[in-house]
Amino acid sequence: MNHDSNTPASEATPAAPAVSDAIAGQPLVEIERDGVHYILLGTAHVSQASADAVRALISDRPFDAVAVELCETRHRAMTTPEAMSKLDIFQVIRDGKIGLVAANLALSAYQRRLAEQLGVEPGAEMRAAIDASAEKSLPVWCIDRDIGITLKRTYAAVGFWRRMTLMSGLAMSLIVKDEVDAEEIERLKEGDILESSFHEFASRDETLYAALIDERDRYMAARLRDGGATPGQRVLAVVGAGHLAGLAKYLAEETRDPTSETIALRQLPPPKPWGTWIGIALTVFLLGGFAWSLSQGVDVAAQFALRWILFTGIGGAIGCLLAGGHPLSILTAIVVSPITPLHPALSSGMVSAWVEAWFRRPKVADFADLRDDVGSLGGWWRNRVARVFINFFLTNLGTAAGAAAFYVGSWSFLKKLL
Repeated sequence: MNHDSNTPASEATPAAPAVSDAIAGQPLVEIERDGVHYILLGTAHVSQASADAVRALISDRPFDAVAVELCETRHRAMTTPEAMSKLDIFQVIRDGKIGLVAANLALSAYQRRLAEQLGVEPGAEMRAAIDASAEKSLPVWCIDRDIGITLKRTYAAVGFWRRMTLMSGLAMSLIVKDEVDAEEIERLKEGDILESSFHEFASRDETLYAALIDERDRYMAARLRDGGATPGQRVLAVVGAGHLAGLAKYLAEETRDPTSETIALRQLPPPKPWGTWIGIALTVFLLGGFAWSLSQGVDVAAQFALRWILFTGIGGAIGCLLAGGHPLSILTAIVVSPITPLHPALSSGMVSAWVEAWFRRPKVADFADLRDDVGSLGGWWRNRVARVFINFFLTNLGTAAGAAAFYVGSWSFLKKLL
């Protein structure tokens, strides 16, 4: 496939009439690009009709490959659900991926509620594409960007309060048992599974839309162009209806090199500098306060240090206790919470969660029941795997609250000494 042309040989036209009732009325767009014939099928993620259309299309028309709106991570979760039972909880902690795994579990819980309400598993049309392709020995291309990168880029693209809103949306998806309202279901039918997984995405503000939808349209178009198809071949792409217009546009018109495009869209934006500066300022305040108090006498320095140890240690311990932590996890939180705020790569929650997982090792049944248990608030405390995540978050939260209380109290303490 030639990617060096400045003007792509492309043309977007309505598809030919459907060849079966299952395909009739389904949104189809055909695009010729670099000699490859692409057929784009827009689907609804909660529609049995879409799943039937996918099967019929693959059965009735000749294709050389089938592309699906999945990343490798979601493809594995869909095709090998038992993979969760092989999760290495210690590796997750070491790699700092607790937040990502917890977010995926939250999305899974939301999608399970949809399945229970509508009788159709979200993403059924993707599974149909995978199964029908296997029956005809067709290669399946996962063209979507990794869900972890998408979530991180979305998180990085918004401000602090918007981040809190997104996190609260995830948290609510874990514990709210109400039926999904009709408006949200219609958004899901017309839009994107990730967008609809967060209640806050309904308004589609420009920043969120760019990270969640537009960037992925560009990414999937580049992946299709860089997929290895040769002139004369036919490729079917099964994507959510909300991606159809954007994907068709970028597939037909984009002139940038597809490999460079995918690399750029996988890059994580640099962390906001204000977080680093705040951390440095607080550390300088702590060390400076200790040095100054030491100059006032050993007793004053000892009192200053003791306040730091008590505030952070008790804060971390309370968080761990609320998480139902093992006694040794709570003791660990007390010991490490005064130290970890001074270490940028370490957190009290990470250490406490490690101890929790070590002394209350999750059983096979915990992994097997994980997706069901995270669908309820109590399930997060009942399941040993999920409780490790709760331990991580609440211990960190407790330590942060203790540190904040210390800084507020110490300012008044130092002013009195002055």
